[in-house]
Amino acid sequence: MRNAALDRLIWVLIYGGLLLAALGLFMRRASSGLGATFISAGLVLAVLGAALVWVRSRRPPD
Repeated sequence: MRNAALDRLIWVLIYGGLLLAALGLFMRRASSGLGATFISAGLVLAVLGAALVWVRSRRPPD
């Protein structure tokens, strides 16, 4: 995977995860189980994106 593709994946995971977590916060009022699932999944995606930032920092430039 090229660095440019990895950069796009990182930001999609971070922003998508945070958006999903925020949606889960709003959904928690209507359905606590589904809201908690969205929050958990969103935070996992955001943490995965943050971990990939570290991986990207260790790679040589293209």
